[in-house]
Amino acid sequence: MSGNITTLTDNNFDSFIENNPLILVDCWAQWCKPCLMLSPILDELADELSGKVAIGKLNVDENPGISYRFNISAIPTMLVFKKGVMQEPLVGVRPKEDIKKYLMSKM
Repeated sequence: MSGNITTLTDNNFDSFIENNPLILVDCWAQWCKPCLMLSPILDELADELSGKVAIGKLNVDENPGISYRFNISAIPTMLVFKKGVMQEPLVGVRPKEDIKKYLMSKM
């Protein structure tokens, strides 16, 4: 995992959202094959967009509070927040350029 990705939990999620202007949160699980396919894409984006977009990973199995709060029913789901306000989530594996284009449109 990239050094530019923050591991999120039920305990640190809210402070991460409050302290970063543009955020992508990858909601994933270890057993989810599509989630594992998405991981290297997010590693690359975290390095490329460092300082512009904060990227976090939230294991939904280990953090049911956030999963319930945001009604995560399919993974991978990428939650995007701009200035603390949730934007349209991205569900499923997406090509790197699609995710990057979406994030750039939120800057």
